[in-house]
Amino acid sequence: MSSYIEEHRERFGVEPICNTLEVSASAYYQRRGAHRSARSIEDERLLERIREIHEANYCAYGYRRTWIALQRAGEEVGRGRVQRLMRKAGIQGAKRRGKAWRTTTPDPTAHRRPDLVQRDFSAEEPDRLWVGDFTYLRSWEGVSYFAFVIDAFSRKVLGWQLASHMRTDLVLDALRMALGQREPGADFELVAHTDRGSQYTSADYTQELDDHGVLASVGTVGDAYDNAMAESFVDTFKTELLVDRVWRSRSQLELAVVEYVSWFNHERLHESLGDLPPAEFEDLYVQQGGREISLSK
Repeated sequence: MSSYIEEHRERFGVEPICNTLEVSASAYYQRRGAHRSARSIEDERLLERIREIHEANYCAYGYRRTWIALQRAGEEVGRGRVQRLMRKAGIQGAKRRGKAWRTTTPDPTAHRRPDLVQRDFSAEEPDRLWVGDFTYLRSWEGVSYFAFVIDAFSRKVLGWQLASHMRTDLVLDALRMALGQREPGADFELVAHTDRGSQYTSADYTQELDDHGVLASVGTVGDAYDNAMAESFVDTFKTELLVDRVWRSRSQLELAVVEYVSWFNHERLHESLGDLPPAEFEDLYVQQGGREISLSK
């Protein structure tokens, strides 16, 4: 029994094998530990924790974020040790595709709106700049479209919608969810930036922005740099959620999106936020009385 576990532990992990075989993992470690050093025993334990964290985070983390997640979980371990163990076990982070996912088409008759962002997606506080876009997803039942609104300050997904169409209602529902969460007032200036797709230049979408005192800003269609933050989220979203995953129905896909957005907002470590999740970054901003957050490591 021990020889079987020993042979397959690097690939599957000790705990899953022991659970399948209905044997005690602690007994295996005890027998194996009689002939091993304390460091090798600790390496084995750490590798199990690494696997748990990696799988709990959509297999997205490389060694750096895995190391940070271990520290946040109370593990005192060096970065180099985590890198060594992950390399030995063949555990890698998700590789971003770096692909532009075009779904919108321009409306040549729409009133031309200004680009108030000019490729500067920095924001010093929440609700100064929102970015939006939508992309397509597939299940066995066909193509669905996922629209979203993100706060540039924290990268938090404020609103989203999944539908079987890409009419204006798709992006409008995502915007309304964001407005319902934040309820921006007239005492500050909020810019909502998108590309120049017909959904975003429609009369209904424009009216919704006007009703809430939000300034519309648009880049060009097909230029990833003009809406770089939204394009980056789409790439991350598709890399982390879709890789090696297939959904039989739209309802299964919608549940997966709900879970991913919750994880993205409350669990996912963002290097640009000092390796904090978006919700935690916003909470820290409030705790500091609205002062600028230092991202020094």
